[in-house]
Amino acid sequence: MTGMSGAGRSTAANALEDHGWYVVDNLPPKMLRPLVDLADDPANDMPQLAAVIDVRGGSLFSDATDAIVALSHESNVEIVFLDSTNDVLVRRFEQVRRPHPLQEDGTLLDGIERERSLMQEIRERSDFVMDTSEMNIHQLSTAISKIYSEPEDARIRLTIISFGYKYGLPSDVDMVADMRFLPNPYWEESLRSLSGKDQAVSDYVTGNPLAKEFMDSYENSLAAVLRGYAGENKTFATLAIGCTGGKHRSVAMAENMANRLSGRDDIQVAVKHRDLGRE
Repeated sequence: MTGMSGAGRSTAANALEDHGWYVVDNLPPKMLRPLVDLADDPANDMPQLAAVIDVRGGSLFSDATDAIVALSHESNVEIVFLDSTNDVLVRRFEQVRRPHPLQEDGTLLDGIERERSLMQEIRERSDFVMDTSEMNIHQLSTAISKIYSEPEDARIRLTIISFGYKYGLPSDVDMVADMRFLPNPYWEESLRSLSGKDQAVSDYVTGNPLAKEFMDSYENSLAAVLRGYAGENKTFATLAIGCTGGKHRSVAMAENMANRLSGRDDIQVAVKHRDLGRE
């Protein structure tokens, strides 16, 4: 993966990493062959390898085309070139207030033109040339994903966490649902020592008409949210379901929601119980 500075190489590399690729950034071209040899070793478990090469390598970049051509004769290699118009590149550099790596004592445009000249040959040899001028980071990630993700990668990875409000809200979640509107099994002596993973507690909590009404409505709302996340290329999401102590209601409802969603092809669900077992 290569292209113009400011055209989105880092965003594209991150998109590949999200889909399980092993990505090496700012790799000197002469290191391509040793890297591929390393990846070919079954013991290293690197079936999908991406190398990001750019002009930050200075004089080393002059070896890029020859190294890639030589490697393509021995391995399955594809070159992705990211490009943008000069005015867009200038605007992006001005927004982050950083100089162009080849700017030296000249202007931003001088650096861009110098880089474009150096990149011309490798651009002509590229398998994919992607113009990112009209893309935001989410659109670029989606475009890369469409080319290189596996079908199962399209699923949203949803983690459902149960928790107790008495121990504080989880800090790294996207959505929070409060189960304290439901009757608390804690006040039933026969259920107090059990948890929401026990069938008796689960039946007590989820058998309440309010619980079913909530789950039906929330499942539909959650489906819409996750479709929106997918459209924004947000592939990981976390739903926190809370009750007072994180032992009964939140655990039962988290398990119930996970069971409801586990049959969907577009969602991969994991469940964690943060406060289960705490006194």
